[in-house]
Amino acid sequence: MEDSASYIRMVQHLIEKCIVSRMDMDETVEALSKHAAIDPIITSTVWKGLEKENREFFDAYSREMDDKSRGE
Repeated sequence: MEDSASYIRMVQHLIEKCIVSRMDMDETVEALSKHAAIDPIITSTVWKGLEKENREFFDAYSREMDDKSRGE
């Protein structure tokens, strides 16, 4: 198996692709579990790490996802 740093980078890349597709964290966790066989705890941990590193982006993204869910 590849080293953990490259695995985490791969998960991060897949999360970024999901964000481009306007998916929230739950949708991303489900998609990566189903289509890439990535353990949901790994996806959510990497997502939360990205949130910490990019607080402003994720705050705005979260507001945008809230608007999407309300149909605005």
